[in-house]
Amino acid sequence: MALAHVASLRSEDPFRKVGAAALDGDNRVIGTAYNGLAPGYDPPPEFWDDRDARQKFMLHAEINLCSLFRRGEAKLVATTTMPCTPCMQTLCSYGIEEIYYRDIYHESDAPQIAELYGIRLVRVERYPLSEFGELVEP
Repeated sequence: MALAHVASLRSEDPFRKVGAAALDGDNRVIGTAYNGLAPGYDPPPEFWDDRDARQKFMLHAEINLCSLFRRGEAKLVATTTMPCTPCMQTLCSYGIEEIYYRDIYHESDAPQIAELYGIRLVRVERYPLSEFGELVEP
């Protein structure tokens, strides 16, 4: 979760900053990603003024993450927000076996999709922790 949280800090979206990290079967990190615009696109300043208008252009952290590996390479994904329905479908298609998330996304069918496909979907509520074990508010 620490890697997902740090990745979220790179997000360009002022409304929702989401980060994700993928690990392989040996628990090695194989990628981190965040939600944002396609690489190389530099929007005009007014682009950020209307969240509803720009939302369809934002690439989700999970989609950006899956672009970094091939199907079957990643076994575990940690993300700061529960995957939305299309992202959960994408993670299923990549063979992800476990997904850990911090924040609930109420407009998601992720729990039902995880149950159907036998994917472990776990909320990690008490994160991040400081070096002293105390809860740090994100």
